[in-house]
Amino acid sequence: MNSDLFASLAVGARVVVRYRLAPKNLGIAGESVTDALGYLEEINETSVTVKTREATVHIERSLITHAKEVPPPPVRRTSLPRQS
Repeated sequence: MNSDLFASLAVGARVVVRYRLAPKNLGIAGESVTDALGYLEEINETSVTVKTREATVHIERSLITHAKEVPPPPVRRTSLPRQS
């Protein structure tokens, strides 16, 4: 098994990346990990970049615990007009 989580992922793929937070950035409830869900923009030896809906996230590879490709987001259904 290849230990490089990004060996099979290409730039442009929709991914979820779980990574550890620095102690000064712990979540409100003390969370020590978080996820970035979005499109892989860059992969290099030291970091990856994921474009999420809210921001572009640069993640040091040493902090990443899991990464995988995910399916496209579901298509939002439009509401139908109410019948009287």
